[in-house]
Amino acid sequence: MFAMRSTLLWAAIVVLAPSPAPAQARQSAPDLILTSGKIFTGDSLRPWAEALAIRGERIVAVGTADAVTRLAGPHTRRIALAGRVVVPGFNDAHDHVGNADFGVAFATDASPTPEPSFGAVLDSVRALAGRTPKGTWLHTVVGVHLLEDTTVGRVPLDRIAPNHPVVLWSWTGHDLVLNTAALHALAIPESVRDPVGGTYERDASGHLTGVLHDYAVWAALRRLYSSLPDSALVRYFLRYAAQDVRWGITSVQDMNGYLDPPTTVRVLRALQLPIRLRVIPYPMTDSMGLRGAEWIDVPAHPSPRSVVSGVKWILDGTPLDRNALMRKPYADRAGWYGRLQFPIDTVRAILVRALATREPLHLHITGDSSARLVLELMRSLAPDSVWRPLRVRIEHGDGVYGDLLPVARSLGIVIVENPTHFALEPGIVERRFGSAPPGLKPARSLLAAGIPLAFGSDGPRNPFLNIMFATTHPNNPGEALTRIQAVSAYTRGSAYAEFAERQKGVLAPGMLADLAVLSQDIFTVPAAMLPRTTSTLTIVGGAIVYDDHSNARTRHPRGP
Repeated sequence: MFAMRSTLLWAAIVVLAPSPAPAQARQSAPDLILTSGKIFTGDSLRPWAEALAIRGERIVAVGTADAVTRLAGPHTRRIALAGRVVVPGFNDAHDHVGNADFGVAFATDASPTPEPSFGAVLDSVRALAGRTPKGTWLHTVVGVHLLEDTTVGRVPLDRIAPNHPVVLWSWTGHDLVLNTAALHALAIPESVRDPVGGTYERDASGHLTGVLHDYAVWAALRRLYSSLPDSALVRYFLRYAAQDVRWGITSVQDMNGYLDPPTTVRVLRALQLPIRLRVIPYPMTDSMGLRGAEWIDVPAHPSPRSVVSGVKWILDGTPLDRNALMRKPYADRAGWYGRLQFPIDTVRAILVRALATREPLHLHITGDSSARLVLELMRSLAPDSVWRPLRVRIEHGDGVYGDLLPVARSLGIVIVENPTHFALEPGIVERRFGSAPPGLKPARSLLAAGIPLAFGSDGPRNPFLNIMFATTHPNNPGEALTRIQAVSAYTRGSAYAEFAERQKGVLAPGMLADLAVLSQDIFTVPAAMLPRTTSTLTIVGGAIVYDDHSNARTRHPRGP
């Protein structure tokens, strides 16, 4: 048994009418009781409990097994947990939902961050084109090193697959290589103009090379995925959610980039998702500027358990592609500091609009120079007291460290980190910077500075893999978190990041009953075992949405 403080008795009390009549008692009894568990509540004052009770979609009691069990009525379902760990449902604060299956996908190796040579990719494309019907899309994920090869482009791909649209997509998400058939399929003409924040590369003769960067990439991908049949997208969303509930993920915040607004609404209306999905509008740009108005007419609640809110802009690249805007030049590219995606006046206009509309603002920022610029602009536009209630989010926030920490705290900034980014290719940080800047990819220092921290995947979605990386931080061990800190960032922190901390993220009376019963104790198992964890029981809004062995656990209702 784990240690239990006497203060837990507070949570066993449910506010009921004194000496209720039998009908009132039946109505007030919980629908479901989970008992004899190790419940991590997420409440910093009362972090552990043995049992909890649920009525409708909310928790009505948390406390000792004896006290909570006494609340049961004749129709209360009881589940004995046999000491299993319970946590608030994980809330993935940064994922990209919508990249459904299409054509033929091929992998060059099993790594989620492959680094194939262009020659290896060409060999695979050649083999697939020889045995795949004409017109079939062929696509794979490639790495940052391939994009540094000056021979990469549509011409070599055209020679071996002239009749198949081919897509090579960098795993950083910021670069794309298309052959001519893919350019035509996506209606990208030779005369296309660069969008603000994006580039279509051209050769010395002015012809498209097929290499796209940043907002040019995301516009192309949106066109591609939005062209898929709604039925295929619905199947994808359901598969996505089915996997999430097996990991105990009950909420996802989608940095929407793959689907245009009309497609997003149609697909959500056709779904009954078992998880909560928050879609964060991700407007595109064109050669004239930002297309921020494209999401204005989208309903806030397209379907049950889905909400559309906020806006996201990408302000720089990543350190991996040397496009995070840094205060010092990159060690492996003399005189290069990275770049800001938008002119400074455009960034200022984004902040001014956030002040005027009060809509939640999400900014992709990875460089320390781009972070400093935004924080300085914010302070020039309004007092800290005006910004704090807006909870401006910095997605990734790799460069928010050192002297920027107190400024970020005073402005009410929320940082959403992605722990798998803490374990990228060994040595790449040293190659880019010579030595890792102190505090790069912060976690522990953010919490120490009083800055709210949330976790999202933005890559492998397994929350337990992400917790492993958050608590070991291979690229910067001094920034590693404790297990409790990591779980809290993935639950309570993510709820705060979406203004939902009064609804979820903590297991306490009055909160939504979103929780997961885990296959092993993630607070004590060796770090290497964490990724093997699954949920054995996932509940969203009081409803069991996943149960891997219900018959072995359920106790039938009984009378008092």
